[in-house]
Amino acid sequence: MHLVPHRQVADLSGLSAEERDDLTEVYLDLLGRVDALYPTPTPYIAAWQQAPVEPALRRSSYLHLHLSSPRRAADKLKFLAGSEAAMGAFINDTTPEAVAASLRSARHGAPAGLPPRART
Repeated sequence: MHLVPHRQVADLSGLSAEERDDLTEVYLDLLGRVDALYPTPTPYIAAWQQAPVEPALRRSSYLHLHLSSPRRAADKLKFLAGSEAAMGAFINDTTPEAVAASLRSARHGAPAGLPPRART
């Protein structure tokens, strides 16, 4: 999954205080929904990508989150196939629309270790 601010910014410091609060709310909601997909906690990798500090490269980069999980079902982990490991051409056994529908329907509380917050 990718999470991108509505306004293109190079890094977290480019967001206003209100935008950071909004992004925090959406991020925590996303983590809670991912965790609610299965009956046991869902492991995930969260990679926040920000623009490099090199001025020439900074204009073509922007802040975004790439969130993925090695879990592909309640009882199955995703193992990389040869093409995925060697070429970075990842194969998905579902569609983005199906994953989005699952996340939309997932109900959750706060992710473990975080304070309770309003449900969406």
